[in-house]
Amino acid sequence: MAREIEFGTNVKSVKKDVNYIGREFSTIRANLIEFAKQYFPTAYNDFNEASPGMMFIEMAAYVGDVLNFYIDNQFREALLHSAEEKKNVFKIVQSMGYKPTLSKPSTTIAEISVEVPAEEIDSDTYRPDLRYAPVVNAPTLFTAQVTDTQFRLLDDINFKVSSSLDPRFSEVSQTDDDVPTHYKLTKLGVLQSGEIFEEDFTFGNSIKFNKIILAKNNVVEITSCIDDDGNRWYEVPYLAQDTVYADIENTSVTSPDLSQYSTETPYLLKLIKTARRFTTYIRSDGRTEVRFGSGISSNADEEMVPNPDNVGSSLGTGISKLDASFDPSNFLNTKTFGQSPGNITLTFKYTHGGSLEDNVLSNQITEVESSTIVLSSDGLDTAKVSDVKDSLTVTNPEPATGGASSQDIDEIKLSSMAYMATQNRAVTMQDYITRVYSLPQKYGNIAKAYIVQDEQLDQTAGGEDGDKPDLKEISNPLALNLYVLGYDYKRNFVQLNEATKTNLKIYLSQYRVVTDAINIKDAFIINVKIKFAIITQRGNNKNEVLMRCIDKVKKHFDVKKWQINQPIILSDIAYQISLCKGVASVVPPTEDNPEKSLILIENKYEKDDGYSGNVYDLDAATKEGVIYPSLDPCIFEVKFPDIDIEGKVVGDI
Repeated sequence: MAREIEFGTNVKSVKKDVNYIGREFSTIRANLIEFAKQYFPTAYNDFNEASPGMMFIEMAAYVGDVLNFYIDNQFREALLHSAEEKKNVFKIVQSMGYKPTLSKPSTTIAEISVEVPAEEIDSDTYRPDLRYAPVVNAPTLFTAQVTDTQFRLLDDINFKVSSSLDPRFSEVSQTDDDVPTHYKLTKLGVLQSGEIFEEDFTFGNSIKFNKIILAKNNVVEITSCIDDDGNRWYEVPYLAQDTVYADIENTSVTSPDLSQYSTETPYLLKLIKTARRFTTYIRSDGRTEVRFGSGISSNADEEMVPNPDNVGSSLGTGISKLDASFDPSNFLNTKTFGQSPGNITLTFKYTHGGSLEDNVLSNQITEVESSTIVLSSDGLDTAKVSDVKDSLTVTNPEPATGGASSQDIDEIKLSSMAYMATQNRAVTMQDYITRVYSLPQKYGNIAKAYIVQDEQLDQTAGGEDGDKPDLKEISNPLALNLYVLGYDYKRNFVQLNEATKTNLKIYLSQYRVVTDAINIKDAFIINVKIKFAIITQRGNNKNEVLMRCIDKVKKHFDVKKWQINQPIILSDIAYQISLCKGVASVVPPTEDNPEKSLILIENKYEKDDGYSGNVYDLDAATKEGVIYPSLDPCIFEVKFPDIDIEGKVVGDI
């Protein structure tokens, strides 16, 4: 490519062609020689390799080649897919909101146990005395005996509570003349490798966008940041975010209305506004920078910038500053981007480490390094309380897995692009389902979730001769209906309590699109009874064959496999029964069966018998061997499989 350049001012202008295509040394050299021959034929014509003129031409070509190399390199390093330098990749991906993983800690499920005294209920009947059941707080530390790797407990373990999702196991551990004196209580807890480190930083006068560097490499998580006044500082994805989600214990003091659900929902999720916040930046050398905001003034923001409360007519408090002048630069000193620490000390607690070596074998995590056990001695035997605290033990039946070193460049690129694609937002219906199931257990447990678009009634359509318009259902593009269910302690379906629903609503608000409205509703539970009959193969024990068939039906209706709005396909049940060893044929279970169906389904709804109370016309919902769910989302459940799965043997061949 060439462009005409006009040279000269007071003399006759000469337009000269400049070639911009040549970018490497040889091409630039050739273009310079051609340029000199064309426009300076009489001024210089000695292009011998050893001439002084060629020296200057080649030096100019050298400079041009070097400059073009660095321009090309800088352009490549500015694009994620072509960047190769680690520091540039780190800058690009973090500008997209993705933080590279410096290390991956190892995790495992451990058995955490304590011993509590036995309690006599009545003559010769004993049980664990749950008054002595403690709470083991995170992050209690454990150590693997061979590798000396440290593991921390991620969530509190409350031995007083037992549910289907968080069961407590008990066994007699000590006896006196065959009389139980102590019980061993065991619960499962998640352990994660990595060391906990505490570090103090003292700040003088406030500095805009101040930053500090944590001492340890490979920081996995900052667990807390507390100043010397007891105030908590929160990590946010970006400094302009002034609201954070915090959890508080569900008690009668913190929430009088929802504390009744504290057993199922021990913590409540709250949205709070705070100026005490910071972000983290991962450096390519493995260190973590903590960055603070620009708020350096101790004055309230309302005193530095105009707003309806301090400028205008005297309303409310009578404040009026019409004659006051405001410096526009004051905006830079507000807490819009967070507060900058000044004349305080911040204490950071964080975990660091994690590597492939942390993947220890099973039964190697056996040592309690340090523990925080909460058990009040009020009204209890002090010696027994002390014995309970000293009885804490741990073991990992399964090996610890997942530990790995930091991500390489290619892995960081791919992960950041995937992160950018999702934008940490719930866009599709499946996104919402995924987020629902990721609700932390301490905020309540969601067993099943189902989401559909909301329906509204269109009253503008239809209607003739002055009649009332016909009501027609139309989709509401601005609202979604989320149907949820939970488990009770026997792993039967139940409706969620209000505390869990409140937590779920707050939790989803950080991911939902602004235009989406989410209605959280209870799905209906339809309890059913299954009837079938079989003919066995001669030579088989009929009772054993029948029991195998009943077990097969139990597995088919396992609540873990069943989903909201899943239909019952009768042929699938009959097929599963026919696969059982010793079954010759599946036959209609009763003579009072006009359709000669091989499987009969009966609705069980009596509340006094423990059922949901929901009546459902199964006959009307059955079409061509399929029982369809109701228009209002529901789930089919065999609540009492031992009595609600009825099979019989009618013969053998």
